[in-house]
Amino acid sequence: MIGTLDPKIPPGPLAQKWRNHRDHSRLVSPNNRRKFEVIVVGSGLAGGSAAATLGELGYRVKCFCFQDSARRAHSIAAQGGINAAKNYQNDGDSVYRLFHDTIKGGDFRAREANVYRLAEISNNIIDQCVAQGVPFAREYGGLLANRSFGGAQVSRTFYARGQTGQQLLLGCYQALCHQIAAGTVRMFPQTEMLDLVIVDGQAKGIITRSLRTGKIDSHAADAVVLATGGYGNVFYLSTNARGCNVTATYRAYKRGALFANPSFTQIHPTCIPVSGEHQSKLTLMSESLRNDGRVWVPKRKEDRDKPPGEIPEQDRDYYLERKYPSYGNLAPRDIASRAAKEVCDEGRGVGPGGRGVYLDFADAIKRLGENTIRERYGNLFEVYEKITGENAYKVPMRIYPAVHYTMGGLWVDYDLMSNVQGLFVIGEANFSDHGANRLGASALMQGLADGYFILPNTLPNYLASQMGKRPSPDAPEFRDTEKDVRARIEKLLNVNGTRSLDSFHRELGLLLWEKCGMSRHEKGLREALQKIPKLREEFWHDVRVLGSEQDYNQALERAGRVADFLEFAELMCISRPCI
Repeated sequence: MIGTLDPKIPPGPLAQKWRNHRDHSRLVSPNNRRKFEVIVVGSGLAGGSAAATLGELGYRVKCFCFQDSARRAHSIAAQGGINAAKNYQNDGDSVYRLFHDTIKGGDFRAREANVYRLAEISNNIIDQCVAQGVPFAREYGGLLANRSFGGAQVSRTFYARGQTGQQLLLGCYQALCHQIAAGTVRMFPQTEMLDLVIVDGQAKGIITRSLRTGKIDSHAADAVVLATGGYGNVFYLSTNARGCNVTATYRAYKRGALFANPSFTQIHPTCIPVSGEHQSKLTLMSESLRNDGRVWVPKRKEDRDKPPGEIPEQDRDYYLERKYPSYGNLAPRDIASRAAKEVCDEGRGVGPGGRGVYLDFADAIKRLGENTIRERYGNLFEVYEKITGENAYKVPMRIYPAVHYTMGGLWVDYDLMSNVQGLFVIGEANFSDHGANRLGASALMQGLADGYFILPNTLPNYLASQMGKRPSPDAPEFRDTEKDVRARIEKLLNVNGTRSLDSFHRELGLLLWEKCGMSRHEKGLREALQKIPKLREEFWHDVRVLGSEQDYNQALERAGRVADFLEFAELMCISRPCI
């Protein structure tokens, strides 16, 4: 193992740790910042905000993303909102209450110092985004509006209809573009990180491949920041974009960075159910819908195939309201997901295969009117109708839990640096803030807190000791790592087997869903640990990867990601909780 597992949590009361830490951290003077180069991998809310802020501070930044534009980062898919302890509704919210809800919602598995800092910074994020022009929803009088999310008994979620992530990313993107125009940030779109370069025990660069030309390059820097998101696609079917992968963080793990809690994956209770084997991904219906939608199934198994309108009120089981009266339909995601699985396992699930529950808006429409519901969630209802052909204003939505977010990630200390010196990990790619279950509307909060406010204050603490220590990209360590990357690509192309990449990925995903998914036990995990190595061995003997290296080759991109999933899956099944 490289380095040590010292979380470097500052002494003193929780409420004073972050201020004291900033007061006593090392600094880099403005005239020295342009002497440092920082690599940021990922251009979503965490990576984009970090690159923009570091560039504005005067550092020279290289930002990489595998999408054709930073605007296509998966952060754009976040729908429901972003939490902050503003207490605009005067319903008793506070920084401490947001901290407590986050810790409790994560089953007390998150690092308290990091979470309290996150709650403190949450209010600054809203101010920052409003200043950028993010069009948050507002009350009739012009004040910012709030709604509730799971695991909270206050309304603290700021939102922009059902497209909050998109609007926040546009605000972040304009800040990034400003720095690109100023020359402090260089953008490398359609470029994938394939390995991390370690020099004298410190992260000093990356090896990349252009997805357009196949060209492999070495990039040296004084520090590397990973903001590459989560690995939910290891399950094949998830709400993640198809391109989401584990490659960057897993390559860092192979170079000595430690993974924490890789088995902590969030199953979101509000997704459109699987409709058949033809599917390659699932679609999220925002948790915000549970503000006004009521979740229910028939009380009797024999009613499951009846149209919902034919099931009278007394024969419906509003099971979340019955089991969790304090939170009702806004119970935390892990609890709501398990409850949905339980009623479906009892044979009361609805829809094809009995894998679905109803999310019913009839009461809300009767109370508030259809126009109000349309104003709040209109685009979500449109998405649902396009996919299912059903009008959710007239009949209940059908939903079922699906893989959505990953709380696990690379281990980081209070400065967001991994055990590998010089390797910083932010946003969903690290493990520190959400424990065993992330509360709704906290992902956007963490990504922007890390990028706008935390990393710019903690990165100088490391860089201050690195003046003049940046290696050349022609150094032996870069050449050796590049050789490893080329050898791996050549190996993938030379297998020339008979099975498709999708067949391997689908088989792995189904295995993980059954043995390491929403419910798991020792026997199932041991079975998975026996089958995964066999599947991986078959992959390297029988996968078929078409095309060549020196080309735009999506099959080769996907092959490398599936190969990493096949190794990473084993790590998920053997992991133990870490704080």
